[in-house]
Amino acid sequence: MPNVLAERIEEVLRPIVGTVLASVSVDLESKRIGKDSESITRVDLPTIADNLTQQLKLVVGPDLAKAAGTRVRELA
Repeated sequence: MPNVLAERIEEVLRPIVGTVLASVSVDLESKRIGKDSESITRVDLPTIADNLTQQLKLVVGPDLAKAAGTRVRELA
């Protein structure tokens, strides 16, 4: 069960990439920093936001990717 912060990240991503990819993205980025979606904290948000920005560029383009990363970073 993801924590509230993971759920909020998914909420940011859902309108941009859809429900499934939003969930997968949170899981992937959590693992990339050595955690799972249950254990991410606000301290992890800048790194997760940067990683998401890079990864999402291929899917939604640089502008939307940057906007998503900024919104995730602002959750802190």
